[in-house]
Amino acid sequence: MQMTILDGKIVANKLKDEIKEKVSSLEIKPGLAVICIGDNPASKIYVKLKRKMCEELGIYIEEHNYDENVTQDELLELIDDLNEDDSIHGILLQSPIPYHLNILELFDRISPKKDVDGFNSVNVGKLSQGQDCFVPCTPLGIMRILKEYNIEVEGKNCVVVGRSNIVGRPMAQLLINANATVTVCHSKTKNLSEITKTADILIVAVGKPKFITADMVKDGVTVVDVGINRVEGSKRIKGDVDFENVKDKCEFITPVPGGVGPMTIITLMGNLLKAYEDLTND
Repeated sequence: MQMTILDGKIVANKLKDEIKEKVSSLEIKPGLAVICIGDNPASKIYVKLKRKMCEELGIYIEEHNYDENVTQDELLELIDDLNEDDSIHGILLQSPIPYHLNILELFDRISPKKDVDGFNSVNVGKLSQGQDCFVPCTPLGIMRILKEYNIEVEGKNCVVVGRSNIVGRPMAQLLINANATVTVCHSKTKNLSEITKTADILIVAVGKPKFITADMVKDGVTVVDVGINRVEGSKRIKGDVDFENVKDKCEFITPVPGGVGPMTIITLMGNLLKAYEDLTND
């Protein structure tokens, strides 16, 4: 059996070209507002990457930076203003945020029509019903990778390890909507390896380096590794899957880095373009 690497960079570049072509034909450019709170180093890197991508695509971006003492009311007022701003088509609240703030209330204050991260309860509900909506970027990016490599989801046994609102839960819902048979595993799951060995498609998002080992997967599996783990004392990033030992059992597998990661930001840009088109066609 020949193993194929699922190259997220190739897929992301294809999507990037599609979006850039569409944006170049627009007289009024799509606008993204990013709300960033505090001095989280990872958040600053992610915002910098989003700004760079927007600049490359010709998309307008504005940042609203607050220190960690900002109040809930100040943020709600900002979101209200951005909801009414016709030059802004997407609003993104960069997480994590300080513990004194209610992130769910803030997500729900963002207009569902500008919720390009897909975290507003309206979009979460629509996703569960299979309706057209905004979907969190990482799971949506994974579905795009599977599609680009002609990996059939319908009728397959899909196992999702992780149940976060950002990846695990929406990932499971997307797979259900695509007619897969889905099992969701988490920290309380018993006999995890017995379940993961049933997977035709295994998607792992737990934040633990090399968590999935070769004895936990069957031959011919497709493995999607969402993990981005910085190993102490090393500049290298490790995934949640023990890539070197697992890859020999796989038909398809994503690398880390270069697999799911490149898809997340470009999928956000795709969501922003969708928001722009929906709002301008209202």
